[in-house]
Amino acid sequence: MTLKNLREKLGTQEEFAKLLNIEDKSVVAKWEQGKSAPKTKDLKRIAGVLGVTVDELLTAIENTAKNQNIR
Repeated sequence: MTLKNLREKLGTQEEFAKLLNIEDKSVVAKWEQGKSAPKTKDLKRIAGVLGVTVDELLTAIENTAKNQNIR
C-alpha cells in the first residue's frame, strides 16, 4: 500500500489537500511521487484524515519511496 493508494480511497489530490487545509495540491503530488514527505508534526493529523494509524501511514510513505526508487 502506498500513500497514493490510501489517498485514492478519499478522492482526488485536491480533495485530500483541502481536508488537510493545504492550499497547494502539488504538496500531495510530491508526497505521492516520493519527492518529499509529510512533516513529522503532521503525521498524526494525516493518518486521522486517512483513517489509518501513524504506523500504517509511515509504511505507506516508505512503500512510496521504495516504488519510486525501482522505476
